[in-house]
Amino acid sequence: MRGTDLTFTKVAELPGRRGRAGIIHTPHGDIPTPAFIPVGTKATVKTVLPETMKQLGAAAILSNAYHLYLQPGPEVIDQAGGLAGFMNWNGPTFTDSGGFQVLSLGSGYKKVLSGEFTGSGRADHTVAEKKERHAHVDDEGVTFRSHLDGSRHRFTPEVSMQIQHQLGADIMMAFDELTTLLNSREYQVESLERTRRWAERCLVEHDRLTLERVDKPYQMLYGVIQGAQYEDLRRKAARDLSAMEVTGRSFDGFGIGGAFEKENLATIVDWVCEELPEDKPRHLLG
Repeated sequence: MRGTDLTFTKVAELPGRRGRAGIIHTPHGDIPTPAFIPVGTKATVKTVLPETMKQLGAAAILSNAYHLYLQPGPEVIDQAGGLAGFMNWNGPTFTDSGGFQVLSLGSGYKKVLSGEFTGSGRADHTVAEKKERHAHVDDEGVTFRSHLDGSRHRFTPEVSMQIQHQLGADIMMAFDELTTLLNSREYQVESLERTRRWAERCLVEHDRLTLERVDKPYQMLYGVIQGAQYEDLRRKAARDLSAMEVTGRSFDGFGIGGAFEKENLATIVDWVCEELPEDKPRHLLG
């Protein structure tokens, strides 16, 4: 089951290489790929007007479900006609699931994902020095405290889908657990299986909400591939999500996420792309 007239068209490729160009068709316009997608975390790219973003050549803008959930709230954005209308952006939009905050609130390392810490060692529950763990992961979801006021909240795959449907972005991401390179392989295996089960739950809830909100444009859902620096885990994740079909619905595309050293980026992307279907788009998460 797919949205009507929402397809990925491949228009060129490099023979014998992974490189390709294509077009993602969305209700708010086409996205020529490859494309750099600017991040407007709180529904705005700081210091830049939406009109200027268009003039600069931005094909789409990505915002963050976690931050918009806290302020101003997904109900407000839904009433404004969705993310594009709320930010006065006449173009396609993405939202991420809030999964990154599982890491940043949990370990306190913010965007630092590797072991570049003096004496940090390798541990599954390491927290940055002078930081406190604000997110706790279990098999059902994540309980966290707001970085704004300390209030307690709970994200599950279902909640993430509900928030992102209200935000109304053209492309959404499945809820996942982002690990760090400090985590043991044993934890990476456990986390990958948890993310796989969450992906199935996301598809179920996405299907329910799509049928419930028939008056809204179809929103594409991407599965997120984790697996850290391990080739077998990355390939397994790509194969699992590519083959996943729940209630007749499969992922419309795939996000490549997770922790890796920059020098290994191309290698990991190559592993993943070798396993992914050719007829669906891929998004390298930032």
